[in-house]
Amino acid sequence: MNGEKELLNFVYQNSEMGAISIEEIEEVTDDPSFLEELRREKSAYLSINAAAKSAFERIGCDEKGLSALSKIRTYLMINMETLTDKSTPHLAQMMFLGNNMGIADAKKNLRKYREVQSGEAFDLMNALCSMEEENAHRMKAFL
Repeated sequence: MNGEKELLNFVYQNSEMGAISIEEIEEVTDDPSFLEELRREKSAYLSINAAAKSAFERIGCDEKGLSALSKIRTYLMINMETLTDKSTPHLAQMMFLGNNMGIADAKKNLRKYREVQSGEAFDLMNALCSMEEENAHRMKAFL
């Protein structure tokens, strides 16, 4: 797989992980304003995910989604983290840390694939990174 495809697949998987994680956290919270923010973020992740999938279709390739093991691991981690503390500040902290991990991974991949300095994959990666930076900032209000 070339750098552009790998970068695009990272965007696809990262946005998929964001949406899946939010779905799990949505089920735990009873805070209406936090839930509204989670839904806004999930919508943004799904939009970027759909754009990455469309980009793959245009170049005639299949995306590689998250493995079943990754999905199960995420489900178990979130459920263990919320077993004893389902408070909004704790959930916001989980989201904040997840966003920052996504930002770090995005920046590493942008550096790794320096040859991809333009095009749809590059633009989607930058959009994903910017979105996660804004999400992390917005989560601070719930800490």
